[in-house]
Amino acid sequence: MANLKSLAKDTAIYGLSSIMARFINYLLVPIQTAKFNAAGGQYGIITNVYAYVALLIILLTYGMETTFFRFMSKEGEKPEQVYATTLKTVGLTSLIFAVIVIVFNQPIASLVGYADHPEYILVMYITVAIDAFTAIPFAYLRYAHRPIKFAMLKIFNIALNIALNVLYLIVLPYFRINLFGIYDGSFTLDVVWVFYINAFCSVATLLMLWKELRGLRFAFDWPTCKRMLTYTWPLLVMGLAGQLNQCASQIIFPFVYDGTAAEARAQLGIYGACIKIAMIMVMITQAFRYAYEPFVFGKSKDKDNKATYAQAMKFYVIFTLLAFLCVMGYMDVLRFIVGRSYWEGLEIVPIVMAAEIMFGIFFNLSFWYKLTDHTIWGAYFSAVGAVALIAIDIVLIPYFSYWACAWAGFVSYALSMVLSYFFGQKYYPINYPVKEIALYVLTAGVLFGAISLSNAMLSTWPALAVNTLLIALFVAVIVKRDLPMVLHRHSQK
Repeated sequence: MANLKSLAKDTAIYGLSSIMARFINYLLVPIQTAKFNAAGGQYGIITNVYAYVALLIILLTYGMETTFFRFMSKEGEKPEQVYATTLKTVGLTSLIFAVIVIVFNQPIASLVGYADHPEYILVMYITVAIDAFTAIPFAYLRYAHRPIKFAMLKIFNIALNIALNVLYLIVLPYFRINLFGIYDGSFTLDVVWVFYINAFCSVATLLMLWKELRGLRFAFDWPTCKRMLTYTWPLLVMGLAGQLNQCASQIIFPFVYDGTAAEARAQLGIYGACIKIAMIMVMITQAFRYAYEPFVFGKSKDKDNKATYAQAMKFYVIFTLLAFLCVMGYMDVLRFIVGRSYWEGLEIVPIVMAAEIMFGIFFNLSFWYKLTDHTIWGAYFSAVGAVALIAIDIVLIPYFSYWACAWAGFVSYALSMVLSYFFGQKYYPINYPVKEIALYVLTAGVLFGAISLSNAMLSTWPALAVNTLLIALFVAVIVKRDLPMVLHRHSQK
């Protein structure tokens, strides 16, 4: 129980910072969706470019964060040497990538559909190289159990991004101040300035990690590097396949949509804006991951580790289901996160959120092959999910637009989750409380149905009141079924 309390404490810190950071980051959505109308397609460009960025960050970190944690806790390895080797390896590959982007900027831009705007690709691809390198000192902060600095730097990065977006998208146009001559005659800002702002924030964050970058003074060790690369390459495949599940739809969409390029960007912008509301589930999973990954590897030698993993899974599912019901229950309020021109896509939110819950479960299940050093299994499961997603996107986007993207993600995560569970029970069996979890899922499903009826049949304020009671009912089930057990275990300590 003490271990779970420690995990809960770190998750709370990471979670609070992640919630704060995401909340601040959410401010970008109303700012940008208000400034860039859905029909204009500019937010579709942002959605598309950031999809490539999300994939590239996986490619350029190639699983070295998880590998770093594994080797820092492995017997016979020297922590300073592992850290320096990780920093220098990722730093070198990021530098090589940046040089390639600079030299071949125009061909790369043409390949991804931005031949007329190669600056979009140059700015964001250089930025992603910086972010990939920065990921390692951030991983070191997690290893060193320094969640406060980790959280503050993440919040600083996003707060600075917001402040500059407000300045350049709202304040300067309002006062008709054409700083550096960046605005046209109607004071419209080119979308590339959103990317320049992101680049500036990434550089500023890197500079604030200068203490952690002192790890570069330790020696690089080639044998250690080879062992790490052997461990990490399946994680790269798994990471790419997993990230494809999240961003492939945004990449594929402009190429297969049955309409003009402008219509495709408009539809993609609606999808990209609406899934931001569902990202609360990503936020919870990310907060859990930041605390859970070093926790799992550190506890891998304990006798009760499997029982702890099983309980952690149950409580993860419980609280993500609660988050799901809260988002659905207060959708009439949360919809104002995005501009009105994007509201037509809000009906996909429950599908995307359910998919993200399954992704979180898949992440929880993933440790059986990480702890047994058989990471190739994760690559298999993620690849199956990615193939399913891409196939559904290619076949159905021409007919169902962004609805196909939402359901493709749902099917993809469901496949990966189910495969990981059944193979995990064969090679690293853990007695997960499946019946208890299923009961919570069923209860949440019934309450979701009731919330949907409430939203459809009642006006805003009565619906919010009814939905609050329904969410409170779910909380009451949690308190009745699991709070006494937690308190009992605590009293035995």
